Amino acid sequence: MKLGIVGLPNVGKSTLFNAITNAGAQSANYAFCTIEPNVGVVAVPDARLDKLAQMYQPKKLTPATIEFVDIAGLVKGASKGEGLGNKFLSHIREVDAIIHVVRCFDNDDIVHVEGSVDPQRDIETINLELILSDLEILDRRIDRDKKAMKGDKSLQAEVEFFERLRASLVNGVNARAVEMTDEEKEMLETVALLSSKPVIYACNMSEDDFADSIEKNVRYKTVCEIAEAEGAEVLPICAELEAEIASLSKEEKEMFLSDLGIAQGGLDLLIQRSYSLLGLISYLTAGEPEVRAWTITNGTKAPQAAGKIHSDFERGFIRAEVIAFDELMECGTMQAAKEKGKIRSEGKEYVMQDGDIVLFRFNV
Repeated sequence: MKLGIVGLPNVGKSTLFNAITNAGAQSANYAFCTIEPNVGVVAVPDARLDKLAQMYQPKKLTPATIEFVDIAGLVKGASKGEGLGNKFLSHIREVDAIIHVVRCFDNDDIVHVEGSVDPQRDIETINLELILSDLEILDRRIDRDKKAMKGDKSLQAEVEFFERLRASLVNGVNARAVEMTDEEKEMLETVALLSSKPVIYACNMSEDDFADSIEKNVRYKTVCEIAEAEGAEVLPICAELEAEIASLSKEEKEMFLSDLGIAQGGLDLLIQRSYSLLGLISYLTAGEPEVRAWTITNGTKAPQAAGKIHSDFERGFIRAEVIAFDELMECGTMQAAKEKGKIRSEGKEYVMQDGDIVLFRFNV
């Protein structure tokens, strides 16, 4: 899974990226500090893995991972090539979802590219550039389909859908906010539209706002209203604070956040929300050699989940021996779970559940 961090210059994108990956991407008070996208791979926080590790004492512990891409700040005219815009838009095209960082803090020492802090204007600026880029792509597709229609009338429904979608984009509506049937969603997948990608708006706040009164923050409320209207997620975060605690140990981080009255770090929430946004879950395998989390799409059946480990597992799938994580914790050990009959034998039609602990049986 690849997530792109975008936003206007100087809103805190690289500070957030540094905190997420602890990779030290350069962060400076001027536009286009980040030109080539920095990439960092981070572990998905999962307390279940820690408990399984205590149980099995494995030689290796392997969490699921997410790839974050720090994409340079967009500006007005990006869709026409302003500010290296075409290059930046191509980087966004390669990600599965967008983390759109929106500045919700005041700081006279950090210059805003528009001269003032206005989340609604900033969101509209970015969204407009994505929509303008999408319109070019959609126009080319409609022209191509219309030419092909002369010999293939089956394209009529596709052309009508794309023209309806185009009308929405012209009115400033993101593709992800347009109502469509399942058949039309399949059509949409054949065009790489930027405004159809899932979005989490990360409201970058000051430390005081983040720790004190998030719900009272007028700018945060504005972003929430925009997100609700277009079917996006929103998450308050303090990039500066996250960068400060990024290098702390797990225990030190928990103590630091507890002192501030914060239950969970923004980064952990961001990663969890990203997982949910893309409809992803994890199943687990556990033993002395390795305890590991495997990422699959919600709704994946057992043979295809087995194929994540090795193609032979899917090809020669016989059955899956499954126990839910919570049930294993209640039993205390896998042996106790077997004695209580808690381990189920599931076949090819079994739909995997988040937190399933699985042993796949196969024969090739």
